[in-house]
Amino acid sequence: MKILFDVKHLYYLPQYLPVYKKLVERGIACGFIFYKDKELDTVINMVIDAEELPALIVDTWNNALLHYKQEKPHWVIFGDAVPNIEIIHQHSKTALMQHGIGPKSCYYDVSQNLTTVRFVEGQHRLNRLLGLYPDGNFVDVGYAKLDPIINNQFNAIDLSSLGLDPNKPTLLYAPTFYPSSIGCFEREFPQQLKEFNIILKPHFFSLTKSKYKKQQQMLDLWGKQDNVYLAKISEYNLLPFMAISDVLISDASSAIFEFSALNKPVVWCDFYKLRWTYRGLFKYRFKQRLDSDIDYFYPIAEHVSSYKGLITAVKKVISNPDLKSQQQIEITEKLAGKVDGLCSDRVCDVLLLSECVE
Repeated sequence: MKILFDVKHLYYLPQYLPVYKKLVERGIACGFIFYKDKELDTVINMVIDAEELPALIVDTWNNALLHYKQEKPHWVIFGDAVPNIEIIHQHSKTALMQHGIGPKSCYYDVSQNLTTVRFVEGQHRLNRLLGLYPDGNFVDVGYAKLDPIINNQFNAIDLSSLGLDPNKPTLLYAPTFYPSSIGCFEREFPQQLKEFNIILKPHFFSLTKSKYKKQQQMLDLWGKQDNVYLAKISEYNLLPFMAISDVLISDASSAIFEFSALNKPVVWCDFYKLRWTYRGLFKYRFKQRLDSDIDYFYPIAEHVSSYKGLITAVKKVISNPDLKSQQQIEITEKLAGKVDGLCSDRVCDVLLLSECVE
């Protein structure tokens, strides 16, 4: 039996790796398909070596598709929708493990192109997907990405090794690339919170795409401050930083649900730097990009509608870390499913059931 993981973007790996490791423990042959990226090839090869992954790097989706046709694996696992999936289904089964559990509408839209099975996080999302796509095969397994942190499988990062002060509380700022709050933050953000360590872990695209050059300039400016650590592109996994942080600051990102699932305080920056094509008469595009699931941010996070309230909000949750604790437990069950460290095992169980394998 062989199972392949399609790594369209490097940031899909944290969702795949826990499942991959469980499959290897069960004696299953696995492989990873990466895509060439002139700016990231060195990083991709570093990650492949560090994780000791059996990997193939292809130029394009067409090359990946050709590989899947030739290899005929039992399963191909994707982190997003792909074209021509019916060609793969001639020889293999497919699974979707969405790379995030954020509030963007794409979470639901990707199932327009149905895979053999889609792994889902929580009863709320299971019910919504069944309502939207009654012919789909959806299985609630929880969010496998969180398993390593629940099972304490990380070697904790030493704050001193990042140039930070172990005696200070640590803030993790993990914004998404669009719509992002970065452009609304003040240049003096680190100085205004100088009594805290600040780890900057932006979305992968904020660091790698030329269209987000202004975000990169701001991040580089902040990264020069003594109380700030700016994560490198090669540090693709948010989880090790979540493990050592006391508070998360984020915006329209899956990170809010992820950090909340750890029952730690979150500050939600509900303000964004929007392109002109998403403002005024075109504001409907912004609303279409975000799903109604973003409303669940209100009970689990300290809501801030402009940068002016950010500093006060951070100090409030540091002083009252259990303020939203009960709400976080309840919402996590709805939107992330079981947080028991066994999500990867449940994924493997589905993949390896005899009736699922031809």
